[in-house]
Amino acid sequence: MSEKEKEGQLSEEEKAELQKSEKGAVIELLVPLDTYLSAGVHIGTHTCTKYMEKFVYRVRPEGLYVLDVRKIDERLRIAAKFLARFNPENIIAVTSRPYAFTPVSKFAEVIRGKAIVGRFPPGILTNPQLPNHIEPEVIVATDPRTDLQAIKEASSVGVPVVAFADTDAKVEFVDFIIPANNKGRKSLALLYWILARQILRERKEIPPEGDIPQRVEDFETRLVE
Repeated sequence: MSEKEKEGQLSEEEKAELQKSEKGAVIELLVPLDTYLSAGVHIGTHTCTKYMEKFVYRVRPEGLYVLDVRKIDERLRIAAKFLARFNPENIIAVTSRPYAFTPVSKFAEVIRGKAIVGRFPPGILTNPQLPNHIEPEVIVATDPRTDLQAIKEASSVGVPVVAFADTDAKVEFVDFIIPANNKGRKSLALLYWILARQILRERKEIPPEGDIPQRVEDFETRLVE
């Protein structure tokens, strides 16, 4: 376990609190709390931008910002409901972060969208003269920092952007934020798996409590030995 993961560990009291709303009612998360925590979706960074403060649960003595799992879960639900409104083929998921290559590719496969992994070709959203020009209806981005080219282009042509954002994110061109650890391999796999499953639920392609045949592990980028 890394030092950052140790800093992000929660006490039993904190776990109990995260399974209740601010009014004290028990809430049902999209996956068990321990599944979220073991994947590290809540582990932020040692810096926090003004916009991301509202998604923070705790600041550790060492300075690590810990995200509120309840808010991650809530925003995943809202994002899925929003994305389910679009034609699948008009949803583009992008990432230039290597740990997200597999999650993004599997996500696009499951929802029947399209994926662009690696370097985002400049101008493909803004220059109709390019042979690879595309006109998506919505973009799903992994990181506002590393996917800035795609996000800026989408913003300039009026295409809404849904993006995962860690505590250090600058989100000027993003329309809807899902707060989360968007750097960890296991975190990215779980987040994209949940979002894919929830979109299919919202489309009524699977039951409200239904699952997809793919496992979370299928969304995980493999480490090269």
